[in-house]
Amino acid sequence: MDVLLRPWELITDPVFYGTECLPDSGPALFVGNHTIFGLLDLPLLIVHVHRTRGLFLRGLGDHAHFKVPLWGDFLSRFGAVDGTRENARELLRQGEAVLVLPGGGREVAKRKGERYRLIWKQRMGFARLAIEAGCPVVPFGAVGGEETYQIIVDADSPVMAPVRAMFERLGGRSELLFPLASGFAGTPLPRPQRFYFAFGESIDTRPYRGNHEDERGIRRLRDTVRVAVEDRIQFLSDQRENDPERDLLPRLGRKALSTR
Repeated sequence: MDVLLRPWELITDPVFYGTECLPDSGPALFVGNHTIFGLLDLPLLIVHVHRTRGLFLRGLGDHAHFKVPLWGDFLSRFGAVDGTRENARELLRQGEAVLVLPGGGREVAKRKGERYRLIWKQRMGFARLAIEAGCPVVPFGAVGGEETYQIIVDADSPVMAPVRAMFERLGGRSELLFPLASGFAGTPLPRPQRFYFAFGESIDTRPYRGNHEDERGIRRLRDTVRVAVEDRIQFLSDQRENDPERDLLPRLGRKALSTR
């Protein structure tokens, strides 16, 4: 993964905040947001956590990923598992650091007007698992990915009705249908935006111990994590807004000057 990501890392020049907040060992649950199409930024976060803390994040993937031939195997090679409660529970039991994106595939398949919006619905499974395992929750935010593409037509558009119908006939869920989007110079390639990541203070779940069946406690923890993730996203959005090197050309200019 490290070797494969080197060129992308050089192009995107990611910035990380709050690395000092990360635990040195598992079990732990890392919870954050998905950006459009999902895989442009998260691998960089996984590599960074491994480099700096020696933790290899085991991602819980949407069930749909593992129904696609070869694709599910590819994700598994890089540590991802089908996001069942049993798999998550076993990973935490073994002391692993687990990566959870509660928005799942729906948060990847963005619609217009949903930039950096958390689409967690009523999902609380990650909070229940954290309480049951007694492990800390590490909230994080990711920014930059939503600027790599501009949505032209999203999956809810009437224009996409035939595509939705075909997708559902093939066994897919229409909510997971990707939008039609344009990237660099109107091509399918992503715009080379800078990526930003921020980790928050670990949230201690020990005060909830023994209450993994208590809906009110679970919801309270879920909402606490959500607020922490939204806080990190807002922090990063402000950092990006004030960063003169958020676009590729200023970064290349700075690097060219530094080599003289």
